[in-house]
Amino acid sequence: MTVDGFHAKIEYDQELDLFRGEILGLNGGADFYGKNPKEPRAEFKRSLHVFLEARKEKGLELRRNFSGKFNLRISPQRHERLRDRSAGSRQEHQ
Repeated sequence: MTVDGFHAKIEYDQELDLFRGEILGLNGGADFYGKNPKEPRAEFKRSLHVFLEARKEKGLELRRNFSGKFNLRISPQRHERLRDRSAGSRQEHQ
């Protein structure tokens, strides 16, 4: 779900018998709940508004900063095969 450029993931919590949403990419936590599939959108907007106002008052960053780096662990054998494929691909394009 997206509101004002902010994204959230929503899951059903069986223990609470509620839909629980979490706003993603924020520099802090913000979540919301709803009893039926329609309520989470309204609660998302309210929760986001409260979060943004609190951050603005304190002069804090709204969004989490990302480095642009993505680390992935794979086996040494797969790493070698990928390197070999990449090297072959570069040679084809030269």
